[in-house]
Amino acid sequence: MENTENRTAGEIDDVLLSVRDLEVRYTAGGKIIYAVNGVSFDLMRGLTLGLVGETGAGKTTIAKSILRVLPDPPAKITGGSIILNGVDIFSISEREMRKIRGNKVSMIFQDPMTALNPVFSVGKQIEEVIKLHSENLSRKDLIFKAAEMLELVGIPTDRYNEYPHQFSGGMKQRVIIAMAMACNPELLLADEPTTALDVTIQAQVLDTMSKLREKFNTSVIMITHDMGIVAEVCDAVAVVYAGEIVEMGTKEEIFDHHIHPYTRGLFSCIPNINREVDMLYTIPGNPPNPAKLPVGCHFRPRCEYATALCGESPAIPMTEASPGHFCRCCNI
Repeated sequence: MENTENRTAGEIDDVLLSVRDLEVRYTAGGKIIYAVNGVSFDLMRGLTLGLVGETGAGKTTIAKSILRVLPDPPAKITGGSIILNGVDIFSISEREMRKIRGNKVSMIFQDPMTALNPVFSVGKQIEEVIKLHSENLSRKDLIFKAAEMLELVGIPTDRYNEYPHQFSGGMKQRVIIAMAMACNPELLLADEPTTALDVTIQAQVLDTMSKLREKFNTSVIMITHDMGIVAEVCDAVAVVYAGEIVEMGTKEEIFDHHIHPYTRGLFSCIPNINREVDMLYTIPGNPPNPAKLPVGCHFRPRCEYATALCGESPAIPMTEASPGHFCRCCNI
């Protein structure tokens, strides 16, 4: 998953997105914030990759880098490349990038309450997305296609002219999904798409996303800290800590054979109905200050297995622990 050197031509052609050595820095209060530090991964067509990690780990920054919507300043991409379907998105103009956003790549943001414009009907807002990338469609065709997208996410077309305040949180999120999928994108970036939704509505939203992914053969990057969501919808998992991917592999490898101490800690925090405990496990300490990251392994100050070797190297490389399963740890 990390390297393409040993792949056949057919396998390389099947890679939709290739991120290599991505680095992103923020400048705030005269300090440099090391938000993303050498992130690399591939995403195959039609598959879902889960980016998992604590708040502030850099997951959303990675997604916004792919969409090229980071605010500059304070954010700046200082290294690496992102190849989308053979196109280096850092080498094209903003005008060309606008043709890709919403058309080839779409994003579902965390909060549906603020992602919709309160003064336009939901149907009109879906129309605008389609119109932006399909200028030759007639008004009648725009309405038909927008109504069709509402139906696909389970919202009756008789609610086409209603406004966001007339919808529940779950239905607003479905409208956001309809907008994101309206132009049949090749890649969908979903940033905590079920935040603030109750469990039943969360399941319905995830089911809607899964059906649309299968219908349009869309690749998905699912950003979450919920391992239950990862288990349900993802094919591969990348565990992010302090701006780095510390472990990556198939869902089965990560869930059944996780190696990195941080990944172990995340799974230890999950309640087990077959085991009685007085208190749930928590990973000791706090995430490091991104303006002053530890030398070597960034997880070292919180790791019970840390040795002197963990702090000697300026950076710990990713190692292939087993075919397709990578880990950033000097003790494996």
